[in-house]
Amino acid sequence: MWTLFGTHIQSAVILYLPFFSSPTQFLQYRLLSAMDSSSEVALDLTPFLKIYKDGRAERISGCDVVPPGIDSATNVLSNDFVISKDDDVSARIFTPKLSDQSQKLPLLVYFHGGGFCIETPYSPPYHKFLNSLVSKAHIVAVSVHYRRAPEHPVPIAHQDSWSSLQWVASHCNGNGPVECLNRYADFGNVFFAGDSAGANIAHHMALRVGIHGLPGINLQGIVLVHPYFWGVERIGSEVQKLDQVPMVDNLWSFTCPASTGSDDPLLNPAKDPNLGKLASKRELICVAETDLLKDRGWYYKELLEKIEWQGVAEVMEAKGEGHVFHLFDPDCDSAVSLLQRIASFINNS
Repeated sequence: MWTLFGTHIQSAVILYLPFFSSPTQFLQYRLLSAMDSSSEVALDLTPFLKIYKDGRAERISGCDVVPPGIDSATNVLSNDFVISKDDDVSARIFTPKLSDQSQKLPLLVYFHGGGFCIETPYSPPYHKFLNSLVSKAHIVAVSVHYRRAPEHPVPIAHQDSWSSLQWVASHCNGNGPVECLNRYADFGNVFFAGDSAGANIAHHMALRVGIHGLPGINLQGIVLVHPYFWGVERIGSEVQKLDQVPMVDNLWSFTCPASTGSDDPLLNPAKDPNLGKLASKRELICVAETDLLKDRGWYYKELLEKIEWQGVAEVMEAKGEGHVFHLFDPDCDSAVSLLQRIASFINNS
């Protein structure tokens, strides 16, 4: 499968790194070798992606696309909309079956995972997950498609996501370009959510709302599923998994080559002086017992409790499960429990 914190990606990175001292050096090499044959592979991260010497990226995983429409299992309707044609930013919007056409529903803005470099809202796992969540929670959901590394290094994903939120907010007075948002979305009851890299984005979007404001949006809470946070200093069970640490460091350097490293505030909330400015009033942090990133989720909760953030954070830990297990096996008991907990979190605002 395509999880970027599993053994496949780890092996690919370790096999490759002896040829370059750092992913940044590779990116420099890629530019210098652009005149070579476009069919010559410079970096092979099978089964996820390949980078060719001319700079072209070929994604192997996360490329399948499910068309929008009525989902037979949930009766949820999905439609695709362009946010920015020039920047290739778009969204898939999900609406549940409604008996009362005048009803306003909580609005969820969702950011998909995939290590900032693979997957889209149109991938089968995300399409299925959003259909199920929209049906269970009875909400409207906007699933954002942002540009991805390496062609568009981080923080372009964050910039695109912020532009998407501004586009969503343009509907708050009922005169935006998408009628289902004008009619059904309750902009006084908004949530952000995401998994892995998408959870990282959801966190930073809540920070931006707190710092800059977003007229028309009343952010009630955020849901971070297996959030992609990291840092230089080892915490918790990471001490027993030192062989996996370079994998996460190198992935970050690859997707964000201009970064200062794993203590970059984009990746390590503990280094962000603005952490207390989160706009959300409530947070649900979901972690998985065997996930390398588990302790980062617990540490994030501790950080929020230590600073002057006027909100409440809770953690749900799935025992015996790994990173984004709910996308791999959406019908397992743990995935069903996760879905129910997120739906309850939204509906209990």
